[in-house]
Amino acid sequence: MEIPPKSPEESEKSPQSKELISSTTGSTLCMSSRSESVWTSASRSKWDIYHKPVIVVSVGAAVFLFGMVITSLSCFLPDHKNVFKMCGPAFLSLGLMLLVCGLVWIPIIRKKQKQRQKSQFLQSLKSFFFNR
Repeated sequence: MEIPPKSPEESEKSPQSKELISSTTGSTLCMSSRSESVWTSASRSKWDIYHKPVIVVSVGAAVFLFGMVITSLSCFLPDHKNVFKMCGPAFLSLGLMLLVCGLVWIPIIRKKQKQRQKSQFLQSLKSFFFNR
């Protein structure tokens, strides 16, 4: 009997690509992902958890207040009224957008924290079934 020729895909693979396909690839990919691992449950302070949304909320509030000041200047300074009327609402809307995004981000983080507090067994089962 003749031995069937190898498929072109197998012959084109380099030894380096064969090394990449191993049993440790899955665990390496899980460790290098951006999401936190199920197995590392180091306690973090409230500031570590909420610092990004707090910064976004405070920057949004500052930009919103700056927009209010610039908009109100159009009433008091008639010299540059058109500039103030154009820039003021732009800062108002940008500040409001950042403020709302930060305020919505906080409940999302709280929900994630509650989900992480589930038992270790349920989390390991979930990671076993969904990471395949």
